[in-house]
Amino acid sequence: MSAPSSSPVRLEGAVPTVRKRAALDEEYEKILACCRCADQWLFEDADTVEEWREKGFYPVLNEYGATPEANRSAGTMYRTLRLKEQNPLPAVRRLPESFDLSLNRKQFCAQSETFDRFSRKHPLWGMPYALPGLPAAEQEILMRWMEQGARYTPRAPVSPAFSGAIDRWEKFLNGNTLKERLASRYIFEHVYLAHLYFPEVDRGSFFRLVRSATPPGEPVELIATRRPYGDPGVDRVFYRLQPVLGTIVAKTHMPYRLDDQRMQRWKSLFIDEPYEVEQLPSYAEKDASNPFRTFDALPVRSRYRFMLDEAQFTIMGFIKGAVCRGQVALDVINDNFWVFFVDPELPQIELIEEFLASQDINLDLPAGNVDIYLPVTHWRKYKKQQKELLAERDRFLIDSLGSSEEITLDIIWDGGGLNDNAALTIFRHFDSATVEKGLLGQTPKTAWLIGYSLLERIHYLLVAGYDVYGNIGHQLVTRLYMDFLRMEGEANFMLLLPESARVRERGLWYQDVDDEIKAYVMLPGFEKVSNLAIEYSTNDEKRELFGMLARRLDKILPAEHTMPAIDDPGIRAELSRLHLLVGTPATLMPEIAFVRIESPSGDRYVTIVNNRAHSSMTSMFKEHKNRLPDEDTLSVIPGFIGTYPNVFYVVDENRLADFVDTVSAMETEDDYRDMLDAYGVRRTDPGFWANSDTFHRAYRQRYPLSSGILDFGRLENR
Repeated sequence: MSAPSSSPVRLEGAVPTVRKRAALDEEYEKILACCRCADQWLFEDADTVEEWREKGFYPVLNEYGATPEANRSAGTMYRTLRLKEQNPLPAVRRLPESFDLSLNRKQFCAQSETFDRFSRKHPLWGMPYALPGLPAAEQEILMRWMEQGARYTPRAPVSPAFSGAIDRWEKFLNGNTLKERLASRYIFEHVYLAHLYFPEVDRGSFFRLVRSATPPGEPVELIATRRPYGDPGVDRVFYRLQPVLGTIVAKTHMPYRLDDQRMQRWKSLFIDEPYEVEQLPSYAEKDASNPFRTFDALPVRSRYRFMLDEAQFTIMGFIKGAVCRGQVALDVINDNFWVFFVDPELPQIELIEEFLASQDINLDLPAGNVDIYLPVTHWRKYKKQQKELLAERDRFLIDSLGSSEEITLDIIWDGGGLNDNAALTIFRHFDSATVEKGLLGQTPKTAWLIGYSLLERIHYLLVAGYDVYGNIGHQLVTRLYMDFLRMEGEANFMLLLPESARVRERGLWYQDVDDEIKAYVMLPGFEKVSNLAIEYSTNDEKRELFGMLARRLDKILPAEHTMPAIDDPGIRAELSRLHLLVGTPATLMPEIAFVRIESPSGDRYVTIVNNRAHSSMTSMFKEHKNRLPDEDTLSVIPGFIGTYPNVFYVVDENRLADFVDTVSAMETEDDYRDMLDAYGVRRTDPGFWANSDTFHRAYRQRYPLSSGILDFGRLENR
């Protein structure tokens, strides 16, 4: 089913809305890897073909007479696959400019009635778009299937094993007390994007938590709103579990475990804690968009522990959610930085509840703001609001703790010695991003230290409060507000450094910014009266601090994406040389390159990540002016990082040294093209799909829980 012509979707990977047969999985995935996952909302906005037709959508499969000829002639999907078969890609390394591969290109899908005109105008735009045609045997399977009417096997009912788990969880999430109902609302608004799974039943089947107008035991009557806290329009909301119906694609896949341990944890955080809920909060936009107002009755420590338990998932919400699509959304963060968290067990956490209760206005978020225009006015409004918030925080902490309060590494959460979410690495890939556990890659320029209020605001700004259907004004003020949250996280981290180092780091992190921003980043006052009790012995305090934090977190830092995970010392030594590159060779490399190193002892896979340097991240539309290409570096990460590969490389182990030498010597775009000739798998390569299958199989074998179909929408054309 395709979008109406007023908001079209190019048939890069249009798929039937029926469920595919198992025999078609591999071919279907090749097509899906090229599309934008337009079916993400298919199961919410309408339930029947008739309802979709009323919304202006039209079919890609034949809906007329059920004959092979009709299925061929009236099926857009069939004809688009045939178009590629009849007009294969030209035998060139680089596709001509007639293929628009930009992220924000115009999207459309020809209807059956207009397909002849489309095919005459764009004969090379068959499916898969801008990639080689499918292998003959796979193409034949798809064509015969569609000729036979695209029949499908109805989805089997949920198995009794799952039914039992679902019943237990729906009972838990739909308690009748005010405390239970408020806790369930909080849980839902934080995990509604999750792909939930029951490890004791099956780790490969996923569910999602939804709001329903009907209670457990009755068919789900979905409450579909633009935001998870939108007014449900019913007296009582019920939280229900539904199977994830679409194919799992890596770019939106966020698995989240549900088991007895999790249930007991949530019960201890929200049910067993001694507090009272006198009335349930409103769903009015102004109130519901502010979690500090909505969930004021819930203990702050419980809320914070809840988010920290799966901190990677919490942060991943804005990395894989709707907000992080495109350069403008992502140019608020650096290409590579580390994230640490304030320890939830600190006694001072108890003071936060009192402080937050006094900061109702200063904690308002853009989602509750009706006026989404005049961006400069909004920037200054947010600056004033944030300035007042930080000033009040400083005064409150000074009054509560006194100026003798010592800042030590004990304020850093160590995961309790068990939880590997305590340190995260975020890689930005120009217009996409990745969040991973551990301290990965090159030593970053910046880092964040996040406490409860900052973590909650990030979630409600960029995930729960972000309107995927909002206009450019909403997206703009969201981006503006995130500037202040990033600066707050960076300022928190600098509390761990001596004053002289703070001055130096601010100068490094905020180069060439205007006076208004420069004055703002000098705001924090608590650091001027706090007592830093961390001893330093070098003039590179930031690197020394990173080393101390790594030692503090050593027990829980994952090792699978660190260089020692490469078991062959020779391969590890050669790849390590790429870490020494700075400037032009790194700049010429793509954002994400997946590398297969062929070896008789078994293939190894690594990702080469480009770390592009910037003078600062405070300018929204002039990122190119903030670039510092002479400071670009590369990070070699064992395994797979990112879900939008820009290129595949295949390197024989015996040629690995030559590969590293070739990359190191690159000075021009022609040098990069020569390197691709030797090692790359271009999107025009006749063997593209065979290589894609190999990479996908390795990806799934290594990460059976978190893997999904990779998105090829950002494959380069070089």
